[in-house]
Formats: sequence, C-alpha cells, structure tokens
Amino acid sequence: MIALRAALAAGLIALAAPAVAQTPPVTAVAPIIDRAGQTIGEARFTEGPRGVLVYLQIREGGLPPGPHGTHIHSVGTCDDRDAGFVASGPHLGAPDLPHGLMNPTGDYGDLPNLFAHRDGSAEVEWFSTLISITGAPGRGTLLDANGAAIVIHASRDDHVSQPIGNAGARIACGVLRRPG
Repeated sequence: MIALRAALAAGLIALAAPAVAQTPPVTAVAPIIDRAGQTIGEARFTEGPRGVLVYLQIREGGLPPGPHGTHIHSVGTCDDRDAGFVASGPHLGAPDLPHGLMNPTGDYGDLPNLFAHRDGSAEVEWFSTLISITGAPGRGTLLDANGAAIVIHASRDDHVSQPIGNAGARIACGVLRRPG
C-alpha cells in the first residue's frame, strides 16, 4: 500500500477520471452596425444555466466616447437605420413591463450601460438573468418568432425613467442570429 501511495504521489500512476460528455453551449451573435450602415463591432450571447453571458466589442471609432444605454429590443431587425432603428420595437418584455434595472418589475431587455473609450472603442462582458436564447421560464426569449436586436443608445441609461431611462436616440444596432 505504501508503494502504491508513493507511485501515485510521484505521478507514476494516474487515475483516469470518467469522461463527461460536454454539449456545446447555445450561442447567438449580432454584428453591430451604426446609423451609416457600417459594421462597428459584434455582440456574442452564450446561454448559461441561470442566464446569458453577453460579450460586446466595439472597434475604434465605433461610438462617441462616454456612457451609452444598451438594451435588447423585441424585434430582430436593424433595417431602418435611417429612421433610427425604431423597427426593432420596444424592449424585450415591454410594453407589459416597465423599464429599468433598478425597477423591481423591469422589462427583460435592460442591460447595464456601455462605456466607450476616448477612441470610440468599447469592450464589455455582462451577465443577465433576465434573458434566454431559446427560452427559459421567467426570462425573455431572444430567438423567438420575432427575434431580437441589441441596441446602443446615444446617452447613459438612468435605469429608472420611463420608457427608456433617458438613454436618447438609437445609434447602433445588431440582429441576433445563431452562428453558422
């Protein structure tokens, strides 16, 4: 027994752990365009057991420096950029639910503010328990029949004011799609 312990400690014998099958996570991506129709970045959504991890990257020159309200809107379109991306509809879960992360019954589309650097670039990672890519009880579904869009606004979201937290005009948009 002592020889077995010594061999294990020396790394001469390895005990194999049982193989666990991993299923790839469900993901969605959204190329982000500005009002001129130029691609300025990308958002990647990854489903987790209790919510969705959102990674958003905007390249240099993509946004005006400073804070920007960022929301998930209920219709997966960015086709009306000249009109300000209004065809993407209200926030996910609205109009039935009020706006605001600080509102105890807020809509599903609320995300924290995004802060663009002086050079207009940004990179952020958020986790939202309010959304699901393919559907989960009590969360807004991103890839339902209408799809969804991530929208970046001109100003900071105060997370309370109705209907959009005083976040201003919609200046960038991305339609969520399954990769591939």
